[in-house]
Amino acid sequence: MVNFTTEQLRELMDYKYNIRSMSVIAHVDHGKSTLTDSLVAKAGIIAQKHAGETRYTDTRADEAERGITIKSTGISMYFEYIMSDADRAEVSAAEGRAVKVTGGSEDAIRAVGVQQTAEPGEEREVDGPKISENSYLINLIDSPGHVDFSSEVTAALRITDGALVVVDTIEGVCVQTETVLRQAIGERVKPVLHVNKVDRALLELQLSPEDMYQSFARAIESVNVIIATYNDELLGDCQVYPEKGTVSFGSGLHQWGFTLCKFARMYSDKFGIAYDKMMVKLWGDNYFDNKGKKWVKSDKDGTLERAFCQFIMSPICKMFSAIMEEKKGKVQKLLKVVGVTLKKEDEELTGKPLLKRVMQKWLPVGDAILEMIVVKLPSPAAAQRYRVDNLYDGPLDDAAANAIRTCDTSQDAPLMMYISKMVPSSDRGRFFAFGRVFSGKIATGQKVRIMGPNYVPGKKSDLWVKNIQRTLIMMGRFQEQVQDIPAGNTCGLVGVDQYLLKSGTITTLEEAHCIKTMKFSVSPVVRCAVEPKKAQDLPKLVEGLKRLAKSDPMVQCYTEESGEHIIAATGELHLEICLKDLQEDFMGTEVKVSDPVVSYRESISADSNQTCLSKSPNKHNRLYMEATPMNDDLADAIEAGKISAKDDPKLRARAMADDFGWDVTEARKIWSFGPDGNGPNLLYDVTKGVNYLLEIKESVAAGFQWAAKQSVLCDEQMRSICFKLMDVTLHADAIHRGMGQIMPTARRVIFASMLTAAPILQEPFFLVDISVPQDAMGGCYGVLTRRRGVVFSEEQRPGTPMVQMKAHMPVMESFGFNADVRAATGGKAFPQMVFSHWQSMNGDPLDGSTKPGEVVVTVRQRKGLSPEVPPLDRFLDRL
Repeated sequence: MVNFTTEQLRELMDYKYNIRSMSVIAHVDHGKSTLTDSLVAKAGIIAQKHAGETRYTDTRADEAERGITIKSTGISMYFEYIMSDADRAEVSAAEGRAVKVTGGSEDAIRAVGVQQTAEPGEEREVDGPKISENSYLINLIDSPGHVDFSSEVTAALRITDGALVVVDTIEGVCVQTETVLRQAIGERVKPVLHVNKVDRALLELQLSPEDMYQSFARAIESVNVIIATYNDELLGDCQVYPEKGTVSFGSGLHQWGFTLCKFARMYSDKFGIAYDKMMVKLWGDNYFDNKGKKWVKSDKDGTLERAFCQFIMSPICKMFSAIMEEKKGKVQKLLKVVGVTLKKEDEELTGKPLLKRVMQKWLPVGDAILEMIVVKLPSPAAAQRYRVDNLYDGPLDDAAANAIRTCDTSQDAPLMMYISKMVPSSDRGRFFAFGRVFSGKIATGQKVRIMGPNYVPGKKSDLWVKNIQRTLIMMGRFQEQVQDIPAGNTCGLVGVDQYLLKSGTITTLEEAHCIKTMKFSVSPVVRCAVEPKKAQDLPKLVEGLKRLAKSDPMVQCYTEESGEHIIAATGELHLEICLKDLQEDFMGTEVKVSDPVVSYRESISADSNQTCLSKSPNKHNRLYMEATPMNDDLADAIEAGKISAKDDPKLRARAMADDFGWDVTEARKIWSFGPDGNGPNLLYDVTKGVNYLLEIKESVAAGFQWAAKQSVLCDEQMRSICFKLMDVTLHADAIHRGMGQIMPTARRVIFASMLTAAPILQEPFFLVDISVPQDAMGGCYGVLTRRRGVVFSEEQRPGTPMVQMKAHMPVMESFGFNADVRAATGGKAFPQMVFSHWQSMNGDPLDGSTKPGEVVVTVRQRKGLSPEVPPLDRFLDRL
């Protein structure tokens, strides 16, 4: 029975200090969805006995069938949790710290303490629980762990304030754990840790308590190393420590788990030691000497057992062995000691089912996780103080920024809301816009400004002023309609999907800027062309592609000049899911799919061997230009957004001079980044004393953008090239040096200077991460060598026969890799691939007999261009 009603949820949404928004993040198959079940069951949405097997948040049919999460799912739940005074003090301290870091006044810090204890309004008579200060609303988002869907994780992290990181105690911290943690800290989301699958360590590996302690400590240490690497000043120290209660241990499948707090409470009553002292003793090198009745720091040559093992792991191990060996009498005794009473029908169970029932009653994992969420994770009011710099694009002192900073829920607060993704709704082809309200209140029928990601304040483009049709609370596979939703909550909107493509900002304030668009950690490098099987299905395909582009934050759908419809995705699995969605949900008919193709980048390997000249079509204007290769660090910095066209030119020039060895005067004269105004190619001006130069700046920059988007070798984008404008001769009459004369000339001179600078092709590389038992490693090496892969590290997992291999492999060779590796190792290897970097191919792309030459020819033929690269004299003019 669900223990709350929609009305109560809506009422609770007004108490912004009692809201927690969090996402569950982890490596693939570490048990996120299974663990989420424990909270869903605690809220009464599913039955306790099915928890752990239902995977309530996997809403799609193919998710249940494959056993992986594909889309992130939001769910809002109501819980009662009674804080102790110590917990209260800790929460207030954290919120006071958030105010202090962001430069709040002393009064504001004191006010936080007061608001905590404020009593809510008069309690009305309602069925079920009363809303009091012990009621909490948790907006939880369960995100996928597979590396191809890490864009879904980014979308989830943007609209939450805390993250529950799940780590498998046996596998430890994997690649994707590191990626998602890095994203979380980049978004200033505070992590807490759950070490999962402890039941496997007990039942399959039969580890001793001391080995378990070591494996836990290793996992926690690896997580803390990652957190420390990407630490953020404003977020403060967010490393996780068991003795501070930010780590829990347990098993999602058997639905049991604990934090040290639970045992510390129990033992502090028993021994009469203060609770906080007991917490510290239960982790680390502390031993209890029974003879001398005192705590010691050393184990006296192995005679003493570590406190964590003696007081926590040993009782659990005893319980496990007693139940698995079916010693009825011993089980009864142990149950009496821990105070668990079983129902009549439960006493008939044996083996694992009994184990699950007993552990579930003794150490319910829902309670442990709920306690961590409520006490350790920040409320929206605290988190938005330090997150506003990351979120808001405009000046940080205008009305919108101030409203976000204080999570303002008053009557006349401006509405600021970010839509992070679209969720397909039950009627085909329509979507709910899913996002979070950062300030104000969003209501049904309210007139709002819907701003797309390219909106510029003051202009009319990418802006719609429309009414919101309905507001919804998202509840996994169901939605509940409500009248309005205040700040700090996640919600779904109906009727916005017609205007926004994937994400955007919704506001009521005229002067508001956008909320920053999300940065994804992966890029779509695998593409394939689709065409309908029957010609009359073409309109259906075009419509289907539009819907597909909406439904996934990362996928790109576009039409080539040759008329092909292209779908670009992050990897093979992602592409497969997108095509399945397209055919089953968005079109209803089958399509023909070409073999997957890979995008390349064109670059150069040397300086131009001459200063190139091109004349305008009317022969009155001349442009002189040279190309030089950009160093790789700078290209990576631009792609990561550390250096961008939006920065202040002087500060940017200083940074480029200090970090990348540029000349300051040249760096100040950067005209354009390309392609799309933010790519890793630069056009800068080194001319001296040219008349009318600034009049043609726009035209040359436009020609550069065009050339960088579709370059000369095979119409692919350029990467890491700097173009220097050496000299310009212009006609004195303005009409003879317009856009039509200069832009094509700029493009031609760029192509000429590129062809004279030893052009090369760059291909994308995947970072392949394989966990495989030692006896099957040979198969992996064989497959990798056949596919031009290079292994650069392998490490043995302590305590297991598994080896972690890391290799770089070209994306071009990666199709069918998973199946190949599994076949070569008898299904023992688990590969994961994520885009890593661009690397130059060896050989001359202008020579058709080399590998890059073949690629150029095939790409040109696919795009319907003439097979040979145009000769230099088509672009280079003579004086």
